Amino acid sequence: MRTAELSRKTGETQIVLALNLDDETTIDIQTGVPFFDHMLHLFAKHGRFGLIVKAEGDIEVDAHHTVEDIGIVLGQCLKDALGDKSQIVRYGTQFVPMDEALGQVSIDLSGRSYLVFDANFSNPKLGLFDTELVLEFFQAVTFNAEMNCHVKVLYGTNTHHKIEALFKAFGRALREAVTIDTSINGVNSTKGSLL
Repeated sequence: MRTAELSRKTGETQIVLALNLDDETTIDIQTGVPFFDHMLHLFAKHGRFGLIVKAEGDIEVDAHHTVEDIGIVLGQCLKDALGDKSQIVRYGTQFVPMDEALGQVSIDLSGRSYLVFDANFSNPKLGLFDTELVLEFFQAVTFNAEMNCHVKVLYGTNTHHKIEALFKAFGRALREAVTIDTSINGVNSTKGSLL
C-alpha cells in the first residue's frame, strides 16, 4: 500500500492528514470549512483515494490558513506515498463537466514544481470559503508534491460548478498519474529519476 500520514502544527492551524493511494475505503474530512470539506471529498472519491483530514484553524479570521496548510500537507503526503515513483504512469489529464462548466487538470509527477492556473470565479465567496483560495490550495499541493499541475476552467458561469469540476478533474487526473503500469521498467523518465 502506498500511504502517508503527516501532521502540521503552527500558530494558525493544526492538521493531521492521511492519504492512501491504493485503498479508497476511508474518506473522512473535517476542516471546519464545509464547502472545502465537500471539494476534498469529491477529490478523494473521484480519484479513488483514501483520505482523512482533521484540521483546526483560525477560521474566525478566514479560511486562508486552513486551506493553504491542508494543501501543503496533502502535497507532502502525496510525495511520501509515491516513494521513488517506480512504474507509475506519471502523467494524467482529465476533463470533467459539471452542468454548464467544464474543468481540465493535467498533471506530471515530474519532481519539478510548477503550477499554471487559469480560472476566474464571479462569486467571491461560497459559504465560509473565499473562492480565491482555490488557487492557494492548488499552489500549495503542487509545490509540496513537486509536480507540474495545469488547472483550467474552459467555460462555465456558476462558480460552484466550476470549482467542483476542477476538484473532480484533479482527483481523476491524479488517479491516472499514480497508476502502476508493470510494463514500465523503473521510472517513466529517460533520466532514470523522478525525484
